[in-house]
Amino acid sequence: MLYWLAQTMDFAGVFNLIRYLSFRAGAAIFTALLIGLLIGPKFIGWLRVRQGKGQPIRSDGPQTHLAKRGTPTMGGLMILTSMVASVLLWMDLSSIYIWACLFVTLGFGAIGFMDDYDKVTKASHKGLSGKARLLAEFLIAGIAAWMIVHHHGNTALYVPFYNGPAIELGPFYFCFAAFVIVAFGNAVNLTDGLDGLATMPVIIASLAFMLIVYLVGRADFADYLGIPHVPGAGNLTILCGAIVGAGLAFLWFNAPPAAVFMGDTGSLALGGTIGVIAVTAHHEIVLGIIGGLFVVEAMSVIIQVFFYKRTGRRVFKMAPIHHHFEQLGWAEPTVVIRFWIIAFVLALAGLATLKLR
Repeated sequence: MLYWLAQTMDFAGVFNLIRYLSFRAGAAIFTALLIGLLIGPKFIGWLRVRQGKGQPIRSDGPQTHLAKRGTPTMGGLMILTSMVASVLLWMDLSSIYIWACLFVTLGFGAIGFMDDYDKVTKASHKGLSGKARLLAEFLIAGIAAWMIVHHHGNTALYVPFYNGPAIELGPFYFCFAAFVIVAFGNAVNLTDGLDGLATMPVIIASLAFMLIVYLVGRADFADYLGIPHVPGAGNLTILCGAIVGAGLAFLWFNAPPAAVFMGDTGSLALGGTIGVIAVTAHHEIVLGIIGGLFVVEAMSVIIQVFFYKRTGRRVFKMAPIHHHFEQLGWAEPTVVIRFWIIAFVLALAGLATLKLR
């Protein structure tokens, strides 16, 4: 909004800064952080009154989690409010990429909200039907993929550490892109099981992609680094910045002991948003490196279910894998901080692929 005003009106002096992506990305971080901190206390109080018993806690989970009963969920609404408000304030309104990403953010957020609402009202941790949920997610992700590809027309898959020609997927790219968005959304959702566990890795991944989308959007940098150039992708730095600011604000209230849980409303939306950002920048494989922690969490669930159904035995003491380490005797803060460190290292590894081609 402010960028559009700066373009249409003859601003001078400090207002010219609004035209620069770097300034607006920084402003988006600060704006989302400020909004989140301001609305947080009243928002959490409202959730606590409306939900009563809060998020249902699994009786078969770690016994230490039973003390969290009564903690309200759907804190993702706070994240999405501050994040979307900041993006709308600082974005380029003509950017189809940001609109596609916001479509996924709000669409996945709505699915997560319905899932959280179902859990709270029925006092059950099961939520919506898995098949119906996935169908809705793929529909939203497919539309977003079509919006992006229809704009830039590129259906190639770029492989990191390789400077040869990209792999042309043609029409299959739409299915691949939708899968990336849905898979990452659910991977972040599965990771959100401990106070602060998913929030900081999401912030770290967003910071990494803030740099990636900026470089991808610049023809000179993209050519020098040998990465795909996507004109206009640089505008997604605003969205990445808003995720960082909103995430930091939420972490203020979600730090142990959490005053509010993110819920599927936030985790599904944030994961899907990072997934669609990676699709826009044509860094889908790099997403698997930067978001490797989320990939491992999701794979631990898949492996556990696969082997248990076929052998009746568990590979891990409990899945997702963060619960496995809790069962081994690690304290919750220990698991969280060590996983943060892993997420940071993986983000650096993902960024290293920008030049290793």
